[in-house]
Amino acid sequence: MKQEAKTATGAPTTLWDRTRQLASQAILETALRLFTEQGYDETTVAQIAREAGVSQRTLFRYFGAKEDLLGADQDRFGQVLTDTISELPAEVGVWEALRAGVAAVLALRDSPEQALERFRLLHNTASLRAGWLEKRLRFQEDLLPLIEARMDAAVGSTAPRARAVIATAFACLDAASMTWVDDDGKGDIMDLYDECLAAVRG
Repeated sequence: MKQEAKTATGAPTTLWDRTRQLASQAILETALRLFTEQGYDETTVAQIAREAGVSQRTLFRYFGAKEDLLGADQDRFGQVLTDTISELPAEVGVWEALRAGVAAVLALRDSPEQALERFRLLHNTASLRAGWLEKRLRFQEDLLPLIEARMDAAVGSTAPRARAVIATAFACLDAASMTWVDDDGKGDIMDLYDECLAAVRG
């Protein structure tokens, strides 16, 4: 997750901030390499810390849980998703709004190569997938009032329709990312997402 070396106010960061950012990136790259080489469940936090040249205590100051070492801050993804949709003009339809949210989330990736490894681990590791599904349900609930607000209440109850639309969008993202992984990262996930959504809506 590449970030500009600036604070929230736009001012340049201190040497300490830059050093901390480099250390965090080094830990993430070490973790991803080990997860890829030997499996997520088979890799211990102690091993990651040792190979990254830091103590476990230091590692946990940067990352609160083992799953955070994938470098994919899912809570941040959820925030970007809801923020993107809530900031769109009211006339933007539900499908277009959800697409914009998905695109904003995917734009957080640092590189296609690392994104491919993370998606591969997510789809092929049962423990990671279970955690993602749990958070995904929470994200869907967070999106519900935003999507309901863009629906025509005159057509009928908005809640079930909004839930169905949101669930469909997430299912299409899953299908797109799984296809992207199966194809070893060929093509663009958003193009695949559009194909999946067209198939459902067609």
